[in-house]
Amino acid sequence: LLRMKFLQLLPRKPGKLEMLFPIPFCQKQFPYVCLATSTSLYSKKKKVNSYEQVDQEKYKNLVYSVTSYKTSAQTPETIFEEDNGTLDKHRPQVKAETKTPKNWVPLINPSKRNPLLNSDSNLPMKIALQKTKMPSVTRVLQQTISPQQAFYLERWKQKMVLQLGKDGFAEYTKNLFLQGELFHAALESIFLSEEMATKEQREDVTISGYLSSVQHVLKDISEVKALESAVQHETLQYLGLVDCVAKYRGQLCVIDWKTSEKPKPSLKSTFDNPLQVAAYIGAINHDANYDFQVSCGLIVVAYKNGSPAHPHFMDPDLCSQYWNKWLLRLEEYTDRN
Repeated sequence: LLRMKFLQLLPRKPGKLEMLFPIPFCQKQFPYVCLATSTSLYSKKKKVNSYEQVDQEKYKNLVYSVTSYKTSAQTPETIFEEDNGTLDKHRPQVKAETKTPKNWVPLINPSKRNPLLNSDSNLPMKIALQKTKMPSVTRVLQQTISPQQAFYLERWKQKMVLQLGKDGFAEYTKNLFLQGELFHAALESIFLSEEMATKEQREDVTISGYLSSVQHVLKDISEVKALESAVQHETLQYLGLVDCVAKYRGQLCVIDWKTSEKPKPSLKSTFDNPLQVAAYIGAINHDANYDFQVSCGLIVVAYKNGSPAHPHFMDPDLCSQYWNKWLLRLEEYTDRN
């Protein structure tokens, strides 16, 4: 009888089936994630919001604290892995991006003529970032973070607050920013003076490990063209502050320096950083202040314990792929605002 009733309901609305076999909301949205985190999500004592109910505006500061352009201490990717451990194999597979941006602009500017890369001045460009109504690259990425990523960020924050307390967590994120700032300042002094960082910087215990971590990468960098310099895409109307533009093993790259407490041996583990690099490359190529174009990127993840940094090189093809993903995120941001 039950089987006949089931067969009678099949042609009707899907909602009818749920009367017989109720399906939890989170399982309909993210079936594999629900399996992997069932012990937490179905706790009787504590009801956890589903991904779609995450208030992204509420967690804006949290998102910024763990996806800052200078640090990469924690990301939703690593948080997810910590949450699930060996169950990571049940994670939904992310399909290749097939969407095409409505307002497609090429990564390389066809109207910009490239002079020989031997400027009269040996000093790298350093344009100050001006306050305008244009959104920054980091702002766009932070405000278009997926509900699933925001969900795991909030879970991670709750875990950290339990361990450190509210004041301790605030101090933790403050220290991450400070270390990122000091590390970038030390790198800038290295490139400007073409010598090692000052004795004070080398002996500063908060960044000495990071500086040791990147030594093998610094040997492959030459002809620095820009340092901590503002870039602006004149067509798409967004801006950013690029860490460094220089040659890495002979290829001109936008270089992004990141600090991390955990190993990030693959490009995938750097979260949205490749989109950030692609956005900066596109901005440089469409910014009249820069008389050169870039087609490659490099993300260098430095470690506090001094272990060798992971340099993730992005060739022109990879940069183009991330450029398309960036354009989609930019469109999403524009639509929301």
